[in-house]
Amino acid sequence: MKTLALALLLATSAAAQTPTMTPDIGAPFNAVTPAADYVRREVMIPMRDGVKLYTVVVMRKGTKDGPILLTRTPYKAAGATARNPSQSIIEILPVADRELVNDGYIRVYQDVRGINKSEGDYVMNRPLKGPLNATDNDHSTDAYDTIDWLVKNVPETNGRVAITGSSYPGFTALMALVDPHPALKAAVPMSPMVDGWMGDDWFHNGAFRQTMLDYFTGQTGTKSGGDTVAMGRRDYYAEFLSAGSAGDYVRKYGLDALPGVRKLMEHPSYDAWWQGQALDRILGGRPLTVPTMLVVGQWDQEDSYGAPAVYRALEPKDTGNRMLSLVIGPWRHSGVNYDGSSLGVLKFAGDTGLQFRTRVMKPFLDSHLKTGAPAFDTPPVLTYAVNRDEWQRHDRFPAGETVNLYLDDRFSLSLNAPAKGGHDDYVSDPAHPVPFVPVPVNMRDRAMWGSWLVSDQRHASTRPDVVTYVSAPLKAPLQIHGQPQANLFASTSGTDSDWVVKLIDVFPEENSEKPELAGLQLGIGMEIFRGRYVKSFEQPQALTPGKAERYRFLLPGVNHVIPAGHRVMVQVQSSWFPLYDRNPQTFVPNIFNAKPSDYQKATQGVWRGGVMPSHVSIPVVGGAAAARAAFGQ
Repeated sequence: MKTLALALLLATSAAAQTPTMTPDIGAPFNAVTPAADYVRREVMIPMRDGVKLYTVVVMRKGTKDGPILLTRTPYKAAGATARNPSQSIIEILPVADRELVNDGYIRVYQDVRGINKSEGDYVMNRPLKGPLNATDNDHSTDAYDTIDWLVKNVPETNGRVAITGSSYPGFTALMALVDPHPALKAAVPMSPMVDGWMGDDWFHNGAFRQTMLDYFTGQTGTKSGGDTVAMGRRDYYAEFLSAGSAGDYVRKYGLDALPGVRKLMEHPSYDAWWQGQALDRILGGRPLTVPTMLVVGQWDQEDSYGAPAVYRALEPKDTGNRMLSLVIGPWRHSGVNYDGSSLGVLKFAGDTGLQFRTRVMKPFLDSHLKTGAPAFDTPPVLTYAVNRDEWQRHDRFPAGETVNLYLDDRFSLSLNAPAKGGHDDYVSDPAHPVPFVPVPVNMRDRAMWGSWLVSDQRHASTRPDVVTYVSAPLKAPLQIHGQPQANLFASTSGTDSDWVVKLIDVFPEENSEKPELAGLQLGIGMEIFRGRYVKSFEQPQALTPGKAERYRFLLPGVNHVIPAGHRVMVQVQSSWFPLYDRNPQTFVPNIFNAKPSDYQKATQGVWRGGVMPSHVSIPVVGGAAAARAAFGQ
C-alpha cells in the first residue's frame, strides 16, 4: 500500500514539473510586476504591405482619455522605454518624457522599418515613394499606418496624436506631415535631418563630413547596430590624414561594403538624388495642415540646417502665425531633451531645456491634444538670447535688420567698405590642414563632440593659414537675431578650394569673476563652402587660378548678444579637419577618389574693399542705428 502511494506521489510530482528540454527563451518576457506604476506593452504593428514594426506603448496605470506622443526611431525603441530596471515610469523613460507621462500622456516609441526589432528593409534616408522609391511605403505611410493602429487599438487614448523626436526621429516627425493622418494634431520636430547635402549630417555646401562614417558603421553594419570602425588609435586627425582621401579611408576599412556609404560616394554633387530627398522642398510644395513647432540648438553640431530651412519653406503658408513656430535654444544637437543649464564653458540662467519643455512645448501639445485643455498662445518665434540669458518672443525670423560688416585693410571690421580694394593672402597646405578642435581629435569623446562649437577658437586664430579680422571693443551691445550670411570674395592659385567663415564673439582678456571666459573666442556661427560649387551645386566646375569669385552662404541661426567691451571677429580659412574631408585644391571629378598627387598647396586671397568688398551680413536688432552705436561709427 505504501509502495502504491509513493508511486502515485512521484507520478503527480513529475506531471507538475517543467520538462527539462523546454526552451528557456520563448515568449517575450515582461519584467513589470504588480508594484510598477506603469503599463508597458510591446506590439508589432502591421503596415499596409504586411511588414510589422516593433512598437512600445508606455503609460501610467489608470490612464484614461490620454493623448499619444509618438517617436519613430532607429535608436532602439526597447532601450528608450527601459532605460533603467525600475518600477517607476519616470525612471524607465527619457528625462524629457517625465512631465508628459505624469500628466496622462501615452508615450509610444517605434523602431523604424528594417532596424532593431522591426521587420522589413532599412534604408538610411528612405525617400518618399516615387522616383527614388518604387515601393508603396515610406516614412510617411508608416507613420500614417502606425497612428491609425494606435487610435484603434489603445483603449486608454482619446484618439489624438502628436509626433516628436530629435535628429533622425526629427526627420521621421517631418515625414509624418507629408500626408498626415487625421488623428495627427501636432508635431515637434527637433534638430531634424532635412537636407543631407546642403547642411545637415553628411555634407555642408558640398564639403563631406567624413567623421560621420562612424555613424554609418554603427547604423548599418548590423541590424542591431553598435559597430564601430576598428581604427585602433583615437586621433582622427592623424588617421584620416594618413589614409589620404575620404574614399581611401573608406576603402582601407572596407566601409565600401556598406550600401549607404557607397551612395554618398556616388553622389558627391547636389544632383536629383539629393534634391528628391530634401524635405524643405517637399514640405514647401504641400499645404501646412498640422500645427508644427520646429526646434534646434544655436550650437547644433549635426543638424543646424534643417529646422530653419523648413521654417523658410513653410512660413509663407502660415498666414496669421497660427500653424508654425520656430524655437532656437542655447543647445548642442538634441540638447533640448537634456539638462540645458550649460554648454561647455557657458552657463545659462537655469535649465533652459526644462524651461522650454514645461513652459512652451507641453502647453503647446496640451492645447492640441488634451481634452478640455486651455488654448496656448504659441510664439511664432522663440529664441534664447545668449549673453542676455532670457527667452525672447518674436513674430518672425530673423527679427534683426541686415547690416554689413566689412573686412578692411587693417585686419579689422567696419560698417563701411574700404574705398580701395586689396587682398590678404595665406598659403593653404592640405598636408597640414587646420583642425576643427586642437589635436589629438577623438570623435568618440561625446563631451568634446557635443560642445565643440563653443570651444575656444584661439587655437586657429594664430595660425598662418587662417586670416583674422577683429573689431575694436564694442561701445554698446550688439544683438544678432537670424542667420548671418558670408559674402566672401576669394581667389586661389589652385583649381578648387574650400572656404570656412567664422563669426566670433571675443570676450575681454580679463575676467576675474569668470576666469574660464577670459579671452574666449566663441563661435557665433561658423560654416564651410566647397568652391567647385560656386556656379552650380549640380554641376561642379574648376576654379580659374587667381580669379576672385563671390561666395555667399548662410551661417546657422542664432539669437546672440555681443556685450559692450567684447570684440567681433571673423576668421577665414580653407580647411576644417578632420570634420570635413580635405579639398585637394586641384579640381578632380570626385574628391572621394582624389590621388595623393592631387593634393597641392595653394595661395589663397581674401579680397576686401573696392568692387570686391568681402563682408558678413548680420541681422541686427535695431538695425543700422544699433550697429553704429555698437561700433562707434
